[in-house]
Amino acid sequence: MIKHWISAARPRTLPTSIAPVILATTYSWQQGKANWWVFTICLLFALAAQIASNFANDYFDYKNGSDKPNRVGPRRAVASGDIPPRTMLTATIITLAIAAILGCMLIPIGGWQLVVLGAIIILFALAYSAGPYPLSYHGLGEVTVFIFFGIVPVTATYWLQTATVEIPVIIGAAAMGLLSSNILLVNNYRDYQTDKQDGKLTSVVILGRRFAIITYLVNGILATTILAITYTGAIFAILFLALHLKTWQGLIKTQGQALNAYIGLTARNQLIFTLLYLAVALIEAALK
Repeated sequence: MIKHWISAARPRTLPTSIAPVILATTYSWQQGKANWWVFTICLLFALAAQIASNFANDYFDYKNGSDKPNRVGPRRAVASGDIPPRTMLTATIITLAIAAILGCMLIPIGGWQLVVLGAIIILFALAYSAGPYPLSYHGLGEVTVFIFFGIVPVTATYWLQTATVEIPVIIGAAAMGLLSSNILLVNNYRDYQTDKQDGKLTSVVILGRRFAIITYLVNGILATTILAITYTGAIFAILFLALHLKTWQGLIKTQGQALNAYIGLTARNQLIFTLLYLAVALIEAALK
């Protein structure tokens, strides 16, 4: 039973929650204002919110009929009968409640406006695959991911530690958004045929698989540019670009269930990108 819950949480995608918080805290540390309490709570909140979104996606895709036992992607807990629908819905609500409690722990630092931000995050975590206009069913999945796995977590985490938001941080947040969107692009690229048959209008169904491949490549290249801010950063940027290109070359040669591995590889790349930026920051600080 535990393995079904671990699978439903989609652990291979969780780096996309971890990376933005690490990047924001690296920026804060460069300003001499890193707050490790804020870092820890933001990290736990991001993980809880993503897991809740994954649970909700599992439940509502089953309810909407877009998940079937013979799907190409990884086994879905509800559609495969591993977890009863009502149990998954309950788990979604509980995980969202945990995220809300974690968010409230930051109110003494960020003020009551965090309640509004937290409510918006939770609302979109559900609206991604639920409600009268599921975002992922209308070509808005990547846009949602760009905002809530890039712009929002980086800028919010940085703001909570520094009480400000600066242009370099927004650029870094955009890079996180692009790399996070790539994870969803791989998912939708893999599911192109079944989504098309089921009337699920992802961006790939609307614009085609070639669009997904080109966008995946460009997103990684654009994100790489923020590493190349110094000579040291340029070296690390070349390393990341080589990794990104290797993953992309494997992606375009792969079909069917074998594409599942590239979701994890893309999430890994995002985390490596963040750690490379952290390494640049540490080296630059040591050289001063």
